[in-house]
Parts: sequence; structure tokens; C-alpha cells
Amino acid sequence: MSGAALVAVAAALGNLLQGWDNATIAGAVLYIKKEFNLESEPTVEGLIVAMSLIGATIITTFSGHVSDLIGRRPLLIISSVLYFLSGLVMLWSPNVYVLLLGRLLDGFGVGLAVTLVPIYISETAPTEIRGLLNTLPQFMGSGGMFLSYCMVFRMSLSPSPSWRLMLGVLFIPSLLYVLLTIFFMPESPRWLVSKGRMIEAKLVLQRLRGREDVSGEMALLVEGLGVGGETSIEEYIIGPGNEIADDPELIDDKESIKLYGTEEGLSWVARPVAGQSSLGVGSRHGSMASQLMDPLVTLFGSIHEKLPNTGSMQSMLFPNFGSMFSMAEHHGKNEQWDEESVDRDGEDYASEGAGGDSDENLRSPLLSRQTSMEKDMAPPSHGSIFSMRHHSSLMQGNAGESVGSMGIGGGWQLAWKWTEREGDDGTKEGGFKRIYLHEEGVPPSRRGSLVSLPGVEGGPVEGEYIQAAALVSQPALYSKELMQQHPVGPAMVHPSETAKKGISLADLLEPGVKHALIVGIGLQILQQFSGINGVLYYTPQILKQAGVEVLLANIGLSSDSASILISTVTTLLMLPCIAIAMRLMDISGRRRLLLVTIPVLIVSLVILVIANVVNMSSVLHAVFSTICVVVYFCCFVAAFGPIPNILCSEIFPTRVRGICIAICALVFWIGDIIVTYTLPVMLNSIGLAGVFGIYAVVCCISWIFVYLKVPETKGMPLEVITEFFSVGAKQAAKND
Repeated sequence: MSGAALVAVAAALGNLLQGWDNATIAGAVLYIKKEFNLESEPTVEGLIVAMSLIGATIITTFSGHVSDLIGRRPLLIISSVLYFLSGLVMLWSPNVYVLLLGRLLDGFGVGLAVTLVPIYISETAPTEIRGLLNTLPQFMGSGGMFLSYCMVFRMSLSPSPSWRLMLGVLFIPSLLYVLLTIFFMPESPRWLVSKGRMIEAKLVLQRLRGREDVSGEMALLVEGLGVGGETSIEEYIIGPGNEIADDPELIDDKESIKLYGTEEGLSWVARPVAGQSSLGVGSRHGSMASQLMDPLVTLFGSIHEKLPNTGSMQSMLFPNFGSMFSMAEHHGKNEQWDEESVDRDGEDYASEGAGGDSDENLRSPLLSRQTSMEKDMAPPSHGSIFSMRHHSSLMQGNAGESVGSMGIGGGWQLAWKWTEREGDDGTKEGGFKRIYLHEEGVPPSRRGSLVSLPGVEGGPVEGEYIQAAALVSQPALYSKELMQQHPVGPAMVHPSETAKKGISLADLLEPGVKHALIVGIGLQILQQFSGINGVLYYTPQILKQAGVEVLLANIGLSSDSASILISTVTTLLMLPCIAIAMRLMDISGRRRLLLVTIPVLIVSLVILVIANVVNMSSVLHAVFSTICVVVYFCCFVAAFGPIPNILCSEIFPTRVRGICIAICALVFWIGDIIVTYTLPVMLNSIGLAGVFGIYAVVCCISWIFVYLKVPETKGMPLEVITEFFSVGAKQAAKND
């Protein structure tokens, strides 16, 4: 965990530089206006501030697609270099035009960092603390603002403050970012897998997780390469695979199936449960709001209502049955992702990309098992799946011992099952199905035998059995063309073959991806038009117009210094609020934090409107305005600030994650430009009351959108989240 956390901190330094820039321009613009006589030209003033946003918008249009092609790390290196160069240019700036160039370069760096840092952290973070680590960019951004405001406030006390020095100091922390991106930060393991660079991905995962065995997560990353597909929700009673060798009734059971785990020799016996799984059955109460709620929200909600231990770092599929997840019997040192694993018979299944390069000779986890099946047996007949040679021989482990490498995070487990169907010519064809499993909330008193669980008939069967929900779909590396050449088993091709296909328009039009884009784009639009970035850029001026200098007039501070000092204190108060949000992100969840904090934003904005409409003393007006602005900032950075980016980094499939997040980021920057560029004009025309009134209305709309459309994603692997989006989107389409 410490490896992933350190890498996340290093990546989030790009957001610290963004926060640093936001605060310095907010303070420096007070002095830029005086030097270049911009008091009567608010459009030029707005352009200086918005030029960074224009640069971010330009580079965001292609950053996602480029990151899918060349990787996340190279673009983060470019971002750090752009930060460094922009600091030097702004330090020199002899006129407005050079200043605008420096702001443009800075915007390029900001755009790359804001787009790619959430992707990078999500793709490297463990499932159980992904929300916490992905809140780091918000924490680092606010920390950068605080440090910058401290610097600007100190400079504002000098007889002739230098705005060039305020802006140019950016090159010092950006130099540290350059060094970290080049020499410390690894490439995203998910991106490496998507390009077939399996050995590199395994080494990165071992470093990030601090353990040798990462086979379960490696298999998960391969399965995450698919986009869309038909997924069904099923329910199983699952027991140890070695039970089949001892119980003739299970062998003869025509309904029982065998599930294969991510390790060679790791398997379970399972029996489908009749009826609908409780997974996906949400708690609707018949209210109008419930009827309007997106089925996707209900589907995700049922996971957290029905399934125990979701989001816990210690949760596993079978938390009480350590023997079931103990290490399987190995035939020598079984490293499925190593080069040695391809030195076997049955090379009929070799991928077209196989060659001398060790990366190109690697296969998916099922390939060695599948080729052994072809070698050792004829195609299995219906009901005889348990005759396969590789039935599990699980070793007994210590009671309660958990083997973290076996799970894929958040209590989920990846498995496969063999299925058969009869072809047009009467022959039977076989293939694997991918399954994401999670234990359902069955009371402990009902565990222990199949007969004690609902939907299961027959006599008692002793052993360790649990009831699990299952998402069943086609494996990502299933090739229909190669299946025709090899009738036994699926053709599990090398991930690089999938990567060669690239991204097509059909991938973006897949129902789950479209649904995720609606959620992501909607959140980004509403976040920006709630006004946060405009308020942040112009906090000193807003507080000055609110009369905040009255509060500090007695200590001899100028109005400019007083407003900067209040901004400094405000950003300092943000930090503990974000720290609390980091703790709650994986406990309470993203959705609940939004639903709780947005009403506080609305109340603070309404009070600000009232304070600026009702006649009151200048001191009382300043007190109300300052308190409400501080409350607004603190609540915003705790939830509505980081969560849209967190969700956007979680809800898209690996193959299209870069381009989809770039689309959401483009919407983010366009909204940011509109809000930032128009705020000075709005302040002059409708005043603070009108501005905050508009923001309050947008926040009301935001709460409704979150309640009806935004699902809870805490404690779920990224690949499982995208699977649920696909299922939920198709369910919503059927209901329409």
C-alpha cells in the first residue's frame, strides 16, 4: 500500500502546482491591473486569468487519446516541463503579450495534470483506498493555494510588490515535479497490460502492492481490456473445489459447475441458485423520486445494501473460510505471467504476436489451463465438467487467514467457468465465461450446508459453502475467429492483439460507456457552474467588495493585503476538511458525501445573497460574507471539488478511459473558461447577490442530478464498476 500511496503523492504534485498557480494569479492580478492600467479593461484582465484555462482546454482535446497511445507517464513528464518553462517565462514577462504566453504554457501543464493525474492514481491505487488516494489531488491543490497565498501575502506587505516574482516562483516546485516524474513514477500497470507489456506491468504491480504474488490483479487487468458485452447477474452456492473428489452426489449433479480461479489449480464447485439474485434488486419505496431514479443508481445501491464488508481493506470473498483462499498446490513455481510459462506443448494456441520478445510470448491466466485441457481430454460432455484434470487441490491454511493476492479488491474475486452450447450442425462447442464474484449477505447461521440456503434442494452437504452474487460475461480476450480454428476451448489471445485494434466509435457508443459519459459530463458541467473556480480566482476581489477590509482596518493592513490574508486563512481551513473527506471517501462513499455537502453549499450561498440584499452595518455584512465564503469553500473541496474527477477516473473501461476522461475534462475547462471570464462582468452588472443566487440555483440542480443519476462506486474494482455500468445501461434502455 505504501508504494501506491507514495506514487499517488508524487503524481498529485501536479495539482499542487495548479493550486499554487490559482492562488498566485488571484493575488498577482491586483498588481498586474495597476501596472498595465487594466482597471477600465475587465476583458483584458479576464483574458490574463483565463489564458491558462484556454491552454488547458486546447491540450485536453487530444491528451486523452495520446495517453492511450503512448502512456500516462510521458504526458505527466511533459506536464512538469511545461510548468517549469511557464514559471521562467512569467518571471521574465516584459509586457502583457509575454505574460499571456507564459499563462498559455502554464495552462498546457495544468490541462495535462488535471486530466491524467486522476487516471494515473485510479489505475495504480488499490481498490480499498482508491477514493482516499484520489482525493490527494484536491488536498495538494488546496495545500498549494495555501502556500502560495502565504507567499503573496508576505510580498504584498512590501512597498512595491512584484507580481512577476509571485508568478515566476512556480518554476522552483515544478523542478521537483520534473525529477519525480522522470526518476520515480512508474507507468500505469493497466496501460502496460493494454499494450501487452506484461512483465513490466507485473513488476510495477509488485512494487506498488509490496508483494510478489499479484496474479489475481494481473488477471483482472487483462479482463478489463474488453468494452461492452452481454452480462448476466446470477447467484451461486460455492464450495471448495476439492469437495468434488469426496462427494459422488456433487459429481453426478447435472446443475453443478466448476469455477476456475486466477491461480493454476485453484477452483471451486458451484451450483446456480434458482430465482433472481438479490444483487441489482434495489430498495424502491414507490415514491415519485424512486421511480425517476436511474436503474443504474439502484443497481449500484443494492451492492452496498446487500453485500457485506464493501470497501473494507480486510474484506475478502470468503472472509470466514481461509482454507478456500489459501494457496493452491503448485507444480513447481507457477508464474503464469512469466516468460517460462509459454514453454509448453499445445502451441496451437500461440498468439499471432508471439515472438522472441518475452513480453510477446506471454499469455492470459487461462491459456495454460486451456491448453492442458486440449491435450489431456476430449471436449467435455454436458454434466461432466468435474472430470477435468485440473480440479483444485487446495491446501489448508490457518483459520481466518486471508490471502490478499487471490482477490481483486473490495471483496471481489475473479473466476471463470466452462460452458457449452450445441452448434447448428449438432456438435457441441465449449468456451469460458468470466465471472466477478462477491459474497452476498447471508447470515452466519445459514452457512455450512447447501440445504440451509434458499433455492437449493436436496439433502445436507457438509462443508464450507457460501452464497455469492455473480456478474457473468464473455472474457475480454475471446476471439471468435480463432475459436473456429480450435473447437476445444476459447482462443485466449495475447493482450497486444486486443491493443492493436485501437479505439473505435463503436466503443464510445456502447451503452455502458454512453451512460458513464452522461454521468461524467453532467457532474463536470454542474461543478463548474456552481462557481467554485471563478470564486477561487477572484476571492481577494470578492472579499474586498464584501467589505472585508473593515475587519482588519484596525491592524493597519491595506485592503489588498487584508483580502489576501483572508484568502490565506480560508485555504488553510480547507485542508482539515479535505483530510476528513479523504477518510470518508472509502467509508461513507462518493454519493453520500455529495448528497450531504451540496445542501450546505446551497444554504451558504442563500445567506450570501441575503447578506448582500438586506441593509446592515458594514461590519456585520463583512462577517456574514466571510463566514459564508469560508463554509462554501470548505464544503466544496470536501466533496463537489474532488468527486467528479474521482468518478470520471473510475467509470470508464481501460481501453477508452483516456479519451472519455479527456471528453469530460474538455467540458470541465470550457465551463471553467465561461465562469472565470464572465465573473468580472457579472460582478459589475448584477453584483455579489446576483452571482451567488445563480450559483445557488445550479447547486440545487446538482443535488437532484446526483440523487437521480450518480451511483456509489466505493470499494469496487474499476473493471467491476464498468461491468455494472454496462448492465445498468442496458437495463435502463429496456425500461425506456
